[in-house]
Amino acid sequence: MPKNNLLFLTDQLNNMLTPTRENRQRVANIVLENQKLFKELVTITFDANLKVSIKAAWILEWICTHHQLNWMAPHLGEFSEKIATLKFDSAIRPCAKICEHLANAYYVKNNRFIKQNLTETHIDNMIETGFDWLITPQKIAVRAYSMNTLYLFGLDKEWIHPELKHLIETKIIHESKGCKARGKQILALIEKRSK
Repeated sequence: MPKNNLLFLTDQLNNMLTPTRENRQRVANIVLENQKLFKELVTITFDANLKVSIKAAWILEWICTHHQLNWMAPHLGEFSEKIATLKFDSAIRPCAKICEHLANAYYVKNNRFIKQNLTETHIDNMIETGFDWLITPQKIAVRAYSMNTLYLFGLDKEWIHPELKHLIETKIIHESKGCKARGKQILALIEKRSK
């Protein structure tokens, strides 16, 4: 392994020409074989000055989805603070999915490790960013992941569901078919909980 992990990982990301499953898994395997590279992956994801930041976000999401969500634990502060600074759609989508995974691990899968490491500050940062992603122009996937994340965090924070319901009914439901369908699912879940 080279001394400069950041340069090594940047080179690997530069060599990834397309986001095919094979390419994502190849670079993910490099990180999985050397966990020290995970920190560099998070750093690159949030450095918009690097052209490979989008590719880093793809790999970060791939690892969190298919391999090691728990590896996010030491980086939750940086992740939750910096997701609001993302500018590229192609980086926002994978990070929105990671937020959904974290909320799902916390509430649905009862992942003890995530529960011990995900603080109120981390959750509040993700909630704030999730609402921002719902009120600003974003792709359908970002909206869908954000609605799920906010619904789950709203299981403990009573104010979220009424705000989310209002936003879905007044804005989201009038958007694309995909947003409308997910919005209706979330409204049904909120309604079921309120009975």
